[in-house]
Amino acid sequence: MAPSQSPMPTLFVSHGAPDIVLRDMAARDFLKSYAGRIAKPKAILVVSAHFETDGVAIVTDPKPGTVYDFGGFDPRLREIVYGAPGEPAIAERAAGLLEAAGFGVDRVPSRGFDHGVWTPLALLFPDADVPVVQMSVSPHRDAAWHFALGQAIEPLRDEGVLIIGSGAVTHNLAAFFTGGFTTESAAEPWVLAFAEWLAERIQAGDTKALVRYREQAPFARENHPTQEHLLPLFVALGAGGAGVAGERLHASVDLGVIAMDAYAFA
Repeated sequence: MAPSQSPMPTLFVSHGAPDIVLRDMAARDFLKSYAGRIAKPKAILVVSAHFETDGVAIVTDPKPGTVYDFGGFDPRLREIVYGAPGEPAIAERAAGLLEAAGFGVDRVPSRGFDHGVWTPLALLFPDADVPVVQMSVSPHRDAAWHFALGQAIEPLRDEGVLIIGSGAVTHNLAAFFTGGFTTESAAEPWVLAFAEWLAERIQAGDTKALVRYREQAPFARENHPTQEHLLPLFVALGAGGAGVAGERLHASVDLGVIAMDAYAFA
C-alpha cells in the first residue's frame, strides 16, 4: 500500500466473536478485502468496546502484547500473535487533543491488544506493520459524550492516523445464548429493524437522532442491553467531521442476532 494521504477516513467495524479470524463468514471476507481500498496509515487509533474505563484512557505502551480475553473458542486463536508496535508519540498527541477539549485523560503505560483490537486488525492489516494506539470507552457515559471524544481527536486524520471504532452494530449475548441460534440462523426482525434505522440515520448524517438512539431507535435496548459495543461508533462518527454522512461498507448478521455492519466516515 502507498503512504497515507491526509485526511484519513474514520471507520466503525463490528468485530464479532473472536473466531471471526478463522470462520468462513461474510464479515471476515469484507475485512480482509477492505484495507486495500485505503492508503496505508501512519498509525491506527482503535477505540475498543473491550477497553472499558471510567472516563477516557489512552495506552502509551510501545510494545503491546496480544490478549486472549475470551474462553471456549477454537484453541488456534491463542496461537495468533498480533505483533504491531505501539506509538507513544501518537498516544500523547491524542491525549493532548482530548485534554485541550476539556477531557481528563488517564495514560495507561502497559496494556496488550484485546480481541476488539487484534481480531479486526489481523484481517485488515495482517502484516502488523502499522503502529497501533488503543483508546477506551466509558460505558457510563452516553453517545453524545463519545461523539465529543471523536470531535476532539479529528485532527489526527490530517496527520495520517486511521481512527477505528471497534464494537458491534447489535450485541445481545443473552438473546444469543438463550435463543438456540447457529451460524445457519436467519437474522431476527428486531435486529434488522435496529440495523436499518442506524444505517438510514448514518447515511443521512442525522447526528442529532444518532446520539439519541436510545430513545429513538426501534429495539435499541433489546439490541444493546449495555452500550459499550455501540459507543465506539460515536467516536468514529465524531472524528469524521462536522455534518458528515457515513457510508455503509458492509452489512450482514451472524448467529441470528449479531449485526456485523461496517461504516466509513469522511
